[in-house]
Amino acid sequence: MNKIRSFLPVALVVGMATLSACTDEGENGFGGNGGAGATGGTGAAGGMGGAGGMGGAGGMGGMGGAGGAGGSMAAPDLDTSLVWYGQNREALDKMIDEAGVNGSSYDPAQKPVAIFDWDNTVIKNDVGDLVFFWLVKNDKIMQPPNKDWRATSRFLTNEARNALSAACGDLADAGMPLPTSTNADCADEIVAVYTTAKTADAKAAFEAWNYRTMEPAYAWASQMQAGYTPAEMKAFADTAIEEGLAAAEGAKQTIGTTSVNAYVRVYDQIKNLIDVMQKNGLDVWVLSASPQPNVEAFAERVAVGADHVIAIRNLLDGTGKLTYDFEGCGSVVDGSGNDGGNPVGNTMITYIEGKRCWMNKVIYGVTGPDAEKPNADMKKRPVFGAGDSDTDISFLHDATMLKLVINRNKNEIMCNAYANYMDKWIVNPMFILPNPQKAAAYPCATTGCKDATGAGVACVNEAGEVIPDQMDMVF
Repeated sequence: MNKIRSFLPVALVVGMATLSACTDEGENGFGGNGGAGATGGTGAAGGMGGAGGMGGAGGMGGMGGAGGAGGSMAAPDLDTSLVWYGQNREALDKMIDEAGVNGSSYDPAQKPVAIFDWDNTVIKNDVGDLVFFWLVKNDKIMQPPNKDWRATSRFLTNEARNALSAACGDLADAGMPLPTSTNADCADEIVAVYTTAKTADAKAAFEAWNYRTMEPAYAWASQMQAGYTPAEMKAFADTAIEEGLAAAEGAKQTIGTTSVNAYVRVYDQIKNLIDVMQKNGLDVWVLSASPQPNVEAFAERVAVGADHVIAIRNLLDGTGKLTYDFEGCGSVVDGSGNDGGNPVGNTMITYIEGKRCWMNKVIYGVTGPDAEKPNADMKKRPVFGAGDSDTDISFLHDATMLKLVINRNKNEIMCNAYANYMDKWIVNPMFILPNPQKAAAYPCATTGCKDATGAGVACVNEAGEVIPDQMDMVF
């Protein structure tokens, strides 16, 4: 039975509608007539007639039965059989009770928002990686228009374009699938550009991007889906996900001649957290820097619908197929244009500051440059955020009640989590194969974070204050 917390207002608890395994029988005496009605299951039976005498109230037995139907327990807490670090479960339960249907200020017309990053937060490993490798392994990458790889990304270097053309240019006509399942050179070059941001011979593959709004390799994974409809890509993703879930923990696969990850898992603790939040009346969203069709396919497995997934969104062509261009956000227009203005298109995805922009645009309806700023209306900010990487820092900064960080030893997010501004941050090791303790301090006060040019700078908290160096304490 789910407990009713001692800090909940009594009138609120009694008046709430049943949201979990509370039955008509008025379990444990919670039912009708202030507890004098029925005992256990017999209270409800009392309402039907003779057994009402068990309550000692004679004819009041019927009222006891009615009380059982109207009584309530607290909305469900997190599963106590699932292991969390330290007091994290208790902190999460407390936040959910305060923000959700048990809270005194809960408004079902304006549900509090909870936002989860996807890769390595809800799941172990990365669905963007998994699907990208599946596409290469199954000959689904298209030869670009005019066999010009620069069309696939505005940030691709000449060295990368030339290397891809040399390895793949003679293998298929423009717009046709490349035979990467059988041609190792082409597969290796594509995988190298994606996984290392370098060519197979170690030359830089990308250049001149804003490190706070774009990660060109992440974007390229989405751009490599060009030529397919979203439904086709979602079906490919479903197949890749099923294979990843079926693979053994730690499994590897070979693409071309490169060994890469082959498995994924849903974190049971996070799946339970999402479920409990939803049952407590929170509005749960996923905000990811993987391609939209990939995340939609996977999020369904934790009961988050496609309409609550915000990920990298490609524009469609006139036939409904994905293109190399992205939907814009804030000051960044759709597609590759902007009439030579700054910023130009295809320069902001759901990455660091881009996650804030997309959160504000899609969830709160903010348009134009204001979407790139923290929302001044605190009711138009999430109450909760969960992430694992520097990619997630902007929307975590904006969360008003609690911020959960899965420790993967990423500088900016860990500096903020350990500095714990206003005591709203909690840290948990990865639930599967957690990292060992980081020996050296995080260089928060000097070079732990990156500015828009990629230069190392000091990390700051929500108030803009420089964070002192931090030691790794939760592992």
